Amino acid sequence: MKEIEVIIDTDEIAEFFYQELLKRGYVPSEEELDDLADITFDYLLEKCIIDEEINDD
Repeated sequence: MKEIEVIIDTDEIAEFFYQELLKRGYVPSEEELDDLADITFDYLLEKCIIDEEINDD
């Protein structure tokens, strides 16, 4: 299987959830969006869809 590099940005995830929830009539708080983004990231890690790589720039 070919390996590709994917960068997951939790701010981007939060914005995606915000837009999608608005379309469905929900208005989440910023804290709720941050929690959803973190949960999504953790889910992707747990399912081995992504690997967490910490850069010391």
